[in-house]
Amino acid sequence: MVKPTIELPISKKPVDAELKKLKEYFKEMPVKEILSGLKFAKNRWSAKDAGTLKVGRKSIIQKEVHSVTTEQAQWRLKNWKMMIANYRRRGYSYPTISRIKKILIQKSKKTSK
Repeated sequence: MVKPTIELPISKKPVDAELKKLKEYFKEMPVKEILSGLKFAKNRWSAKDAGTLKVGRKSIIQKEVHSVTTEQAQWRLKNWKMMIANYRRRGYSYPTISRIKKILIQKSKKTSK
């Protein structure tokens, strides 16, 4: 039985370890799975290149609470229903919003500098 081979042009020559991994993946995995993984990787790479890659939950939370002062944290907590609406409009999940609130409560208890 003849093993099928694929010849692909690539942007730069892979090192031996990368080539070994590629051969291993193509040997062990079905082509359909490899294609779905490559599609995911290409979409992620395109989004990263365009600057539209959505960051993880931890980064979202840090972005929201990083430079919030005690007064700002207190105001946000007093107007929490409006803040929830804003966060939901941005597509944040309830667990993410809950984590933001937890950090805002901590910040609101700290004394102003």
